[in-house]
Amino acid sequence: MVDRPTIQDLAKAAGVSVATVDRVLNGRLPVREDTALRVVRAAEDIGFHATVLLKRRFAEGASRRFGFLLQKRADAFYHSFGDALVHAAKTAHHMQVKPQLEYADDLSPATVAAKLLHMATRNDAIAVVAVDHPTVEDAVHDITEKHKAVVTLLSDLATSTRNTYIAVDARKAGRTAGWTIAHGNQRPGKVGVIIGSHRYVSQDLAEISFRSYLREHAPHLTLLEPITNLDDNVLAEEAVTKLLAQHDDIVGLYAAGGGQDGFIRALRAKSSQQRVVSVCNELTQTTRQALIDGVIDLALGTPIAPMAQRVIEVMGQATAALQGSAPAQVLFPADLHISETV
Repeated sequence: MVDRPTIQDLAKAAGVSVATVDRVLNGRLPVREDTALRVVRAAEDIGFHATVLLKRRFAEGASRRFGFLLQKRADAFYHSFGDALVHAAKTAHHMQVKPQLEYADDLSPATVAAKLLHMATRNDAIAVVAVDHPTVEDAVHDITEKHKAVVTLLSDLATSTRNTYIAVDARKAGRTAGWTIAHGNQRPGKVGVIIGSHRYVSQDLAEISFRSYLREHAPHLTLLEPITNLDDNVLAEEAVTKLLAQHDDIVGLYAAGGGQDGFIRALRAKSSQQRVVSVCNELTQTTRQALIDGVIDLALGTPIAPMAQRVIEVMGQATAALQGSAPAQVLFPADLHISETV
């Protein structure tokens, strides 16, 4: 029978005293973070039986720097999400977290990658919203190679070395949009789809799932080719206005990405004779009023507060000695907002 490693064996492997191991193990008296980390790593190396407990104690006492790179500072959704992330970081129960919140108004892959690399010099982990692009993926790879964690938010990077992906379940969101438009239309007609960019993996999957549902359950509806609006309000308004002008038999519209304000402006300006069942994302002041006024039928919302809390938990798990213990992905169901729930 092979003897299990003892506390004495762990102390020797970590190059510390037995008393120091005891303090880390039982959370007694402060221990320098680098010393505690050395104990945890040594425990993993020798197969110490209480490694999981050591990791938890380390996380509870450690100080972390977490960076958040979101998009479009002026966007109401990202403003709310950023506030929620900072609040969740500052009120974390088992960690001392110093948050750094940044926004990227220039969404080009090169700019986002540069911001990521710069933020990595100041933080232990970074959560980012970005398009799926080789330049961004290379930056993520460089960061994780330096043993720093990266969490993708809202949309994933398909071939990245990121630690965890956290978002609304895009497949269920797309099928929910399909269900809404199919059940709101018993007569034949056309359905338009507006997408920000197919380089957002979540939007691409939402559109695919939307189409899949309608093909299966609504053969009387004809799907038009998707129009890209780069999540821009002006482009969204132009796209919807053009669709409504070109197709007087449109009965449904799904905005799978951003640009909700422009989407709604175009719907408000349409002919009152055109009944269009419409679905878009997020509950903002604009979408809330549009629901009340009957301009849109459903807003698929991100559960911002619980998602922000989960982001902080996962970033804690993914940092330092806890690498490998974070889940590969965390998916939330979309919040469903209709006129009677706002």
